[in-house]
Amino acid sequence: MSQLFIELYLDEDINVLIADLLRGRGFAATTAREEGQLAKSDEEQLAYAVSQRKTLLTHNRHDFETLAREYVSAGKTHYGIILAVRNPPYEVVRRLMRFLNHVTADEMKNQVRYI
Repeated sequence: MSQLFIELYLDEDINVLIADLLRGRGFAATTAREEGQLAKSDEEQLAYAVSQRKTLLTHNRHDFETLAREYVSAGKTHYGIILAVRNPPYEVVRRLMRFLNHVTADEMKNQVRYI
């Protein structure tokens, strides 16, 4: 099934204001808090995002780069990981908007992108 718009799942490392700002701009975004996923491991966070067919947004570059490599090695699919530099929420959203307006959900499959 083809999907045009990226739907985001923000791990608990991401400011929840970012989800509100994204929703205000018409994008689907949910947080670990909203989904009852607080205090879960990185592996569990990614597995949850996969189960929901969502792209995961995090600041945790090191751990999620490793997890992405493990997924590829195991032949497992994820729906994308976006690694964001720590910036104020409005700056993260500004960078995300440039990205989200040019990349489809299908193009994010098994990709790691940096903003």
